Amino acid sequence: MSHKIEFELGGRQMIIESGLLANQANGAVTVQYGDSMVISTVCASKEPKLGFDFFPLTVEYREKSYAAGKIPGGFFKREGRPSEKEILSARIIDRTIRPLFPDDFKGETQCINYVVSHDQQNDTDIIALNGTSAALAVSDVPFEKIVAGVKVGRIDGNLVINPTIEEMENSDIYITISGSKDAITMVEGGGREVPESDLVDALTFGHEHIKTIVEKIEELKALCSKPKFEYTPVVIDETLKNRVVELIGDRLKEYNHIADKDTRRSKKEELQKEIQEALAEEFEECEGDIKSIIHDQDAQIMRNMIVNENIRIDGRQPDDIRSIKCHVGFLPRAHGSSIFTRGQTQALVAVTLGTKIDEQRLDELEGESTKSYMLHYNFPPFSTGETKPIRGTSRREIGHGALAERALFPVIPLETSFPYTIRIVSDIMESNGSSSMASVCGGSLSLMDAGVPIKTAVAGIAMGLIKEDDKVIILTDILGDEDHFGDMDFKVTGTNEGITAIQMDIKITGLDIETMQHALEKAHNARLKILDIMNATISKHRDHLSEYAPRIITLQISQSKIGDVIGPGGKTIRAIIEESGAKIDISDDGTVIIATTDAKGGQLAKERIEAIVEEAEIGKTYDGVVRRVTNFGAFVEIIPGTDGLVHISELDNSRVNRVEDICRVGDRIKVKVIDIDRDGKIRLSRKVLLGNHHSDSEKNRKV
Repeated sequence: MSHKIEFELGGRQMIIESGLLANQANGAVTVQYGDSMVISTVCASKEPKLGFDFFPLTVEYREKSYAAGKIPGGFFKREGRPSEKEILSARIIDRTIRPLFPDDFKGETQCINYVVSHDQQNDTDIIALNGTSAALAVSDVPFEKIVAGVKVGRIDGNLVINPTIEEMENSDIYITISGSKDAITMVEGGGREVPESDLVDALTFGHEHIKTIVEKIEELKALCSKPKFEYTPVVIDETLKNRVVELIGDRLKEYNHIADKDTRRSKKEELQKEIQEALAEEFEECEGDIKSIIHDQDAQIMRNMIVNENIRIDGRQPDDIRSIKCHVGFLPRAHGSSIFTRGQTQALVAVTLGTKIDEQRLDELEGESTKSYMLHYNFPPFSTGETKPIRGTSRREIGHGALAERALFPVIPLETSFPYTIRIVSDIMESNGSSSMASVCGGSLSLMDAGVPIKTAVAGIAMGLIKEDDKVIILTDILGDEDHFGDMDFKVTGTNEGITAIQMDIKITGLDIETMQHALEKAHNARLKILDIMNATISKHRDHLSEYAPRIITLQISQSKIGDVIGPGGKTIRAIIEESGAKIDISDDGTVIIATTDAKGGQLAKERIEAIVEEAEIGKTYDGVVRRVTNFGAFVEIIPGTDGLVHISELDNSRVNRVEDICRVGDRIKVKVIDIDRDGKIRLSRKVLLGNHHSDSEKNRKV
């Protein structure tokens, strides 16, 4: 038997139904919003997964091509590995629900979302987030806190809930928010240099609608939920815990005062090894439990140090920023490059400029599109001094790259004023906290070094939080350990004018608006300090491009002339490319983009195309070639493919009896356009260029 609830949200009907599909899953629902629909399921094991020191949760979000009436491209004609959009959508759901499972529950859990209908108006990632929450609510999986999510936009100054895909193009705020009735649990999005106060208003607005969705999911839960199953909790032996704590003594507290990450980590690894060896006979096969106890003690010691002593691991005060160094122009052949170092976090960032041919082509459910600005983030294992296999781009790398890309997007120039494809690559050289924010700062510096006309610099900062009872400490510029042991990772990027991107993840049940507002204020102050340091290195974009960057010449030709430039089978344009060495791209609207690193080659290609598309102008003089002679005049080619008639009366100042007395086929003669009629026929004159003098040809023929 199926049960469903219906309610209005943002002027559209949302329907959540359970019991119709996938009834062998622990929990399953379908969510329809407009004509977009997602199937969300959850399955979980009661027994803990052995060998894992973390909660084994996986979240999948997959878009079916049939949802938009499409057949997948490629040879196999079926959906392949998840796209970047699918990975980012799965991460949003994961980050929302992961902190809310019981701490002692380690059963393998999997949440799968299938997009089965897409109306190309209502974005399905937020539908899947609500579907996952509803599936968990009606399931027997131990997950008590009901959450929900919304998107918030601002169009013409008005906040809008769940704006359509089309409306988002005109929005200056675009954020995804998830939370419970009581607090916000996750934020992802950005804005076009939005003041902090405006963002707080958007968060408050979104949270009010989240409460409505949570209430509706609670109604569905009351109708058809299963009793939560009993699971085998992960419990550590108290005797073992006491022995480990005894052997730790004050050493972890001592090590947490060591500022250098490598030294601190080395000391802790030695301590762990020592304790495991000491307890190996007394507690067999308990290496994992010992590691877990040391981890928990380490976290508590670090947190107490911050809350009670107001001192952080590296000796900083809560609002202090690590030392920053900026360097630009590091890579000799890159079009723009920088090194941004903050403490023990370092990003090497390069900018490459390309042409329209280099644009990324996207084929998504929303339709086909192109992308002329990209930022790619790479996190190699050597950045943390580790050895790990490299198996393609990780979900974390895609998420961090998307955040940095979104942060810089508001300052990227429009294609009409800067017709280049821009690719930024951030390779992390060292990491000890907030490498994504280092990528934003390094990306901004590299764009300026490349001569990309961005209007202002963009900087980013990661904020943390430690909450012990009623005491809350907000940390500026968090380290890796502070992120790992803390309760919040709140990344904020922006310019002097306002915020461009925001991302918040928490490990507690939620944050109130007041705490978030306080964190935003501290992030604002820190951002301005970083921008001052960056501007001291390079304060505006260079007034020239790298000598290795392509030079782009843009022409606008008549759409009727596109075929003439391309030629039969592409013969004409291939000849121009071969002769000039330039890359040439012609759009359907007649925009011609010529790109080359050789200025002469670019100019040659421009002249060749202009000669093909040139149209006759009244009053302009041409050096033409006689193509045909008749008894009433001569037809002269003044532009390749364009002829005009010189009437016999316009050949000379004196009477002309025979056209051949003045010119023959193949002769070059100067003529002037004196008229173009409605049908496009061109009238030429040679006579008007002679004044009162006879031509040399006429004199010769009279002799």
